[in-house]
Amino acid sequence: MFTKFFHELKSAGLPVSLREYLTLMEAMDADLAGRKVEDFYYLSRSTLVKDERNLDKFDRVFGHVFKGIETVEDAAAAEIPEAWLKLLTEKYFTEEEKKQIDALGSWDKLMETLQQRLKEQEKRHQGGSKWIGTGGTSPFGSGGYNPEGIRIGNQGKRQGRAVKVWEKREYKNLDDNVELGTRNIKVALRRLRRFARKGAHDEFDLDSTIDATARSGYLDIQMRPERRNAIKVLLFFDAGGSMDPFVRTCEELFSAARTEFKHMEYFYFHNCIYDYVWKDNRRRWTEKIPTWEIMHKYPHDYKIIFVGDASMSPYEITVPGGSVEYFNEEPGAIWLKRLTDIYESVVWLNPIQKNSWDYVPSTQLIRELVSDRMYPLTLGGIASAMTELKR
Repeated sequence: MFTKFFHELKSAGLPVSLREYLTLMEAMDADLAGRKVEDFYYLSRSTLVKDERNLDKFDRVFGHVFKGIETVEDAAAAEIPEAWLKLLTEKYFTEEEKKQIDALGSWDKLMETLQQRLKEQEKRHQGGSKWIGTGGTSPFGSGGYNPEGIRIGNQGKRQGRAVKVWEKREYKNLDDNVELGTRNIKVALRRLRRFARKGAHDEFDLDSTIDATARSGYLDIQMRPERRNAIKVLLFFDAGGSMDPFVRTCEELFSAARTEFKHMEYFYFHNCIYDYVWKDNRRRWTEKIPTWEIMHKYPHDYKIIFVGDASMSPYEITVPGGSVEYFNEEPGAIWLKRLTDIYESVVWLNPIQKNSWDYVPSTQLIRELVSDRMYPLTLGGIASAMTELKR
């Protein structure tokens, strides 16, 4: 069973190694997880999964290999270690109760008995120790207290003692194709890193201090600049209109970016970049920042990240006066081209699902203007965008 589990993980694309598998086996030999399936789930997950983006894949494989018995049809195909059932029996039952349960015989006999009782029973049964029902000590039913139990029905109150509660996927949202929170966005943004030591010498340098002291014969303290991410980023957010449903996602991205990038400036625009942007949405009409000023102020080594759904009238991109808010003398396409000519590293993050991009003309136009460097605003999309910016 465990060998099958390992091969299924490999087939699903999880980077598990033989060394990690052997470590898991050593942990099982040392009885670190006992024989509770929940403990084995956490032990195997911590041993075999190195990247939290793979947790959902792991849960899928775990649920497939150790498939829970939810129906009678599942019972015949179940692969449950008989030793686990016996040990659970020893843990929770008195000697008299163990004898009653042991009287059923082997695991195959347990399955045979279940099928026979399904044929014999004609109505719902509550409590008791034989019929398929709820709240009893029978091995078949729901909400009861038999460690060799097979849960049948009931999505509500349970004792949590059925052998297959491991099927619950606790990390469903950690797939790299879904939108996640600030912490996970930080993990994706960390792909865009280039560390350097610049600035004031305000960090204690232990190695240099030891070397200088040994050479001089007295304590010679050495300092150095702090090691920081030297990447510089300009972040442009599309604000208002069709972007309103994605405010929460943009806030998470913004919060993560401010933490990860020491050299970062942000600006807002609406639908498409024109001759000005702004930093405060409440003062967007009174505190405008000319786009020319940005291009002259920030060097070409800055990385540009646009965040927007690219959903608008094509005229807003292609013709003068196309903006829905004022008469722009030059079309947005010209301003985007100027930015991409100056800044070589440019990406566009789109919160709309990628499979719908081809059906929106404005999205196709924006993709062409940024040389097809548009990525979905998901963990996988952000990671791919950061890889693009590192080129």
